[in-house]
Order: sequence, then C-alpha cells, then structure tokens
Amino acid sequence: MQDIHNLFNSLHQGIEAVSEVVLYRTDQVTLTLGSLIVALALVMAAFLAGAAIQRWLISPALRSTKLSQPLQYAIARISGYAFTILFLLIVLQNLGLDLRAFTFLAGALGIGIGFGLQNIISNFVSGLIILIEQPVKIGDRIDLGDLAGVVRKISARSTIIRTNDNIDVIVPNSDLITNRVINWSYEESKEIRFRIPVGVAYGTDPEKIRRCLLELATPENHVLLQPPPQVFFDAFGDSSLNFELAVWNRDMSTRPRAFRSLINYAIARKFKDENIELPFPQRDLHLRDGILTIRHLPPALKTS
Repeated sequence: MQDIHNLFNSLHQGIEAVSEVVLYRTDQVTLTLGSLIVALALVMAAFLAGAAIQRWLISPALRSTKLSQPLQYAIARISGYAFTILFLLIVLQNLGLDLRAFTFLAGALGIGIGFGLQNIISNFVSGLIILIEQPVKIGDRIDLGDLAGVVRKISARSTIIRTNDNIDVIVPNSDLITNRVINWSYEESKEIRFRIPVGVAYGTDPEKIRRCLLELATPENHVLLQPPPQVFFDAFGDSSLNFELAVWNRDMSTRPRAFRSLINYAIARKFKDENIELPFPQRDLHLRDGILTIRHLPPALKTS
C-alpha cells in the first residue's frame, strides 16, 4: 500500500511540475489529477455535444427546408465543426485557463505542420472546400483515375467512394481537389455523348460501316435520337479502318461502362449479321543473312 501511495504522490508531483512549465499563469491555475480528468471529460463532452447538435437539431431542421440533400449535409457538417470548437473554447474558459496562454502553441503548430501535419491540414481544408463549393456531393457518380464509384460519405479528412463491386474505398479529400475528377452527376438531368471506337478490316466499304452503326443507334439501345448519332471515319490504322460512333444518352450516365458494353454487344451482332470482318494484326516477315526481322505490312501492300 505504501508503494502505491508513493506512486500516486510521484504522479501528482509530476503533473504539477508539468503544469508549472506548460501553463501560462495569470490567476495561479493549479493542475491536479482530478482537474485533468475533469478537463478530459469536458473535452470529450464537447465533441459529443457538437455531434449530437448536428444529428438531433441541425439535420432535422434542415430536412424541413427545400434545400437539396447534399447542401443539407454540408451545412450540418460545418455547423457541427463550429459548435464543437465553440464548446471547446467555453470548456477551457470555465476551467480557468486564459486562452492567451495557448498562443505559444502557434509556433509549435507551425513547425508540426511543416514536418508532419501538412497532409492532415490539407485534407481538412479540402474537406471544407468540398462541403462549401460542392464540386462533389453525396450520391454523385465520379471517376478518379482508375477508381469509379458513388460518393457515400464526406468527412473532415476523407471521402468514401463505393465501387460497382460494392467495395468502399477511402480517398483523401485533397485528391478530389488537386486531381482531375469526372463527375457524371454534376447536373441532375443532362445529355452526355459517348464515343465508341470501332475498327474493321481493310477492304470493308466505309459507307456500309456508317450505315450499320447508325442503324443500331436506336432508343432500344438507350440512344437518344436528338441530338442525332454520328459516325466519324477516324483514321487508317496499321491493321484496320478506325471509326468512332458518337451517341447521346441520358439515363445511363451513372453506368457508363455498362452502356459502352451494351453498344459493343450491339455492334458485334450487327457486324456478324452483315458479314463484316473484324481486323487482326498483320506482319511482314523477312529472313536475311540468318536474321529475322518483323515489320508492319503497309495497308497498300496487304493482300486478302
């Protein structure tokens, strides 16, 4: 028992020693173990109170307005952060601490940001920008590099994107601000043009390709007739004549990959019915002095 008593006395003396160094005293504030526990409890209560006000007061009040759901979410999140900071300031003041005592932390915080906290601060600021400007909102379908999915949640540090495979990917907020993002849902109702590349073998009539592609661009394949679909003769490739089918769509904008697959299936069926040959790589082989060389056969020299 005596050892335990000595341990607590040593801990108490250590805390008081730290308080002498760390705290700026104007009214002789004394830091004790009990006051430290109370302070930690009040800080936790401040965070809980901010979250509770956001969940039980601000969010229900916003739902009664005509604001859009993403805008309601943004206002609720920012208000929750503001109330949490306000509660923390009130708690510190009620503990008898002079807030001017923490001005010395500014220099230390600047050094910390320079060495290790810059990414955290960057993500937090990016999260505020996303919530205020709303380039990306809850429920938006976006493409970020190789990642494609629906935005499920925007928090202070990161954004959660759910892919078509039902996998949640956590993305730092700064990636959504600094990188190029394709937002398929930026406007609720709009037409989007899809470009489908098509290659056929040399010797195929280009006018026949144009006719076949326009025939399959129908409402049954989710293609809008206005604006009308178009077929472009893109280039003479190494092994194929390259075309591009440009079609407009509205209801498949949240599933771009599925729409392209639908059109490609329709093209494959149409070309099979019309006996249109698909291209395959052609090479010209030369054997000279025991050395084998391979080069592309120019289109003008290719034979059927």
